[in-house]
Amino acid sequence: MLTRRTPISVADAQKKINAIPLKTETEVVALTSANHRILAEDVHAPYDYPHFRRAGMDGYAILASDDHDYPREFTVRGEIQAGATWDTPLHSGDAVRIMTGAYVPEDAGKVIRIEKTRPADDQAKVQIITTEEKSNITEAGTDVKDGDVILPKNQEINPGGLAVLTAFGVQTVKVYKKPRIAIIATGTELLAANDQIEPGKIFNSNGIMLKNLVEETGGVVDFETQLPDDAALIKQTLEEQMATHEIVITDGGVSVGDFDYIGDEARKADQLLFNKIKQRPGSVTTAFVQNNTLVMALSGNPGACFTGFYLYMEPLIRRYQHQASRIKHVRAVLAAPYNKTNGFDRYLRCTYEFKNNQFYVYPNGINRSGSLANLQTTTCLALIPHSTTPMKVGTETDAWLLPFK
Repeated sequence: MLTRRTPISVADAQKKINAIPLKTETEVVALTSANHRILAEDVHAPYDYPHFRRAGMDGYAILASDDHDYPREFTVRGEIQAGATWDTPLHSGDAVRIMTGAYVPEDAGKVIRIEKTRPADDQAKVQIITTEEKSNITEAGTDVKDGDVILPKNQEINPGGLAVLTAFGVQTVKVYKKPRIAIIATGTELLAANDQIEPGKIFNSNGIMLKNLVEETGGVVDFETQLPDDAALIKQTLEEQMATHEIVITDGGVSVGDFDYIGDEARKADQLLFNKIKQRPGSVTTAFVQNNTLVMALSGNPGACFTGFYLYMEPLIRRYQHQASRIKHVRAVLAAPYNKTNGFDRYLRCTYEFKNNQFYVYPNGINRSGSLANLQTTTCLALIPHSTTPMKVGTETDAWLLPFK
């Protein structure tokens, strides 16, 4: 039986998704596995950095009171290599050979670089030709003071941040847990990976795409399956995965056909958010909440599935990590013809370029809902508003630059 649906706008659908209350949790992880995790608390410096006076270059450390009347000879009292210390007091006329990054004696006032010295006739001495404008000493605490915030809460740790934390001896960090997401593909037409192609059957291309989109966005996929059009099996699998995941993403089975069982589950849910959107592709995109778990039912058509993920899932997964969406909303000019008209707004898969302080978007090959050849090369979505006449080349519109290309 045909089920009538009331479509809502993309903006209203996004508002409904954004209004879902999230329960975010934290965990402590080893720094070695913290790259691109999001800090759940400020990290404070446990000591000054550097925590000792360091030489900025190879040269000779001398007293500040001896920094005059060049050229002159100094008696070399020893050598300080990186990692060593020095506790012998310096006296007037003394110098200590010192290496870049090495500990500078507390009573030394300047390091004269080696290029400004010459060997003296007496091998125990060195001739310093001229002075330095700067001390060439990095004082303790120059970069960071004890107690300073070295990485703030809600910041994504990157390899540079790992270096910062390691410099302070940090071995573990508290981060937000990634949302656990299950992916369920439905359709008797789906082949398994090792099957032979046959008429009426297709491979599950959405599964690998969705898994990697989720992981790139900051979620964890720890359950994946593809199911035939079996109402009881789909219902059972949904219930099992809703009990153990923050989000369940399905693709396929969400239209109004006799075997679209995801749509049936949506209509019986605790809270049906929407089951039709004024968009192309993917007007059948559906979302509902059951047992406090969001089920995001995307179209089984690859182009629509791809578009739906970026419109609805990417911002939500980022919100679980206390992060803004990486999708960049810009104004752009349609730079090549797109002649199709639509009753709903179309989110066109495009490429873009930026020139003369303006973004330009170009329709990217075949843009049918079921087409997937352009998914590799699509770098943005562009809005083609609903109209009975084609949008003219040169018209400015909204575009969304995608974060992963």
